[in-house]
Amino acid sequence: MKKAKKAKKAVAKKRPVAKKAAKRAAPKKVAKPKDGRPSKFWWPTLSTFLTVRDGQAAIEFYARAFGFETYGDVMRGDDGRVQHAGMRLGEAAIMFGPPEGANGLQLREGGAHSQTLYVYVPDVDALAGRAQRAGAMVVQALTDQDWRDRTAVFVDPDGYHWTFATHLD
Repeated sequence: MKKAKKAKKAVAKKRPVAKKAAKRAAPKKVAKPKDGRPSKFWWPTLSTFLTVRDGQAAIEFYARAFGFETYGDVMRGDDGRVQHAGMRLGEAAIMFGPPEGANGLQLREGGAHSQTLYVYVPDVDALAGRAQRAGAMVVQALTDQDWRDRTAVFVDPDGYHWTFATHLD
């Protein structure tokens, strides 16, 4: 009886090892985010894409005026011009490129604005000063709003309307 029990234990020990070896030999699936976003870099599920005249100038302006940092790969054409770039400020993300690579989007040229990019920042007063020094056009100076946000509104060199806010507690 003892020999039969030992034989069963030996067979039981071998089976899990065989299963593990089969799992190791199976091809591994590449993990994809379940919501369709790229996995190499973090992007929010809603990002805005802006059409700009000069991608390098946009990178420099958004960094200097608003504090954005480049994020991901800056793609350049054969001529060295920026064809696509991404930037982030906290959780806010923007992407941009020239009209020829923007799937039919055109530059914003003057006229009334029908939308604004609304971005919360820790210190809107500091950002407003930096934006003015960098040449952002002031649409609305710092203002305390009824909904308890302190806001400042600017237009960038490509005509996009930006509202920056800090919530007042």
